[in-house]
Amino acid sequence: MAGLQAGAPTPQALTVHSQSRVIEVGFSDGKTFRIPFELMRVYSPSADVQGHGPGQEVLQTGKRDVTVIALEPVGNYAVQPTFSDGHDSGLYSWDYLYFLGSEEGKLWADYEARLLAAGVSRDTPMPDKAAPSCASR
Repeated sequence: MAGLQAGAPTPQALTVHSQSRVIEVGFSDGKTFRIPFELMRVYSPSADVQGHGPGQEVLQTGKRDVTVIALEPVGNYAVQPTFSDGHDSGLYSWDYLYFLGSEEGKLWADYEARLLAAGVSRDTPMPDKAAPSCASR
């Protein structure tokens, strides 16, 4: 199956829990993870978040209350969520969902350390992207 490492656990069930803002994924190895929407959003595999190479990551803030408003399958290997903040370009492979679920504690700790180093909080709004200047001559 594309998007999975050989022998990797495969998803058996996937449920979006809008009220508690988690995606619950049960895998073939018997493990079930409840992945918070916020964690998914701040660790989106998209280029908007990850950049195009090491050191180009964009720290995500203001995502505590983000929700998943749509979840579309992508072939037999991933899902593509649309978040309430409009972000919809991340493809979450089964491997990546397993990684998020199994490493949740470490990922939260890393995220909080990056927030602290940047002097911002989880609730700090994302800065607006600068609009190009249209100076007239």
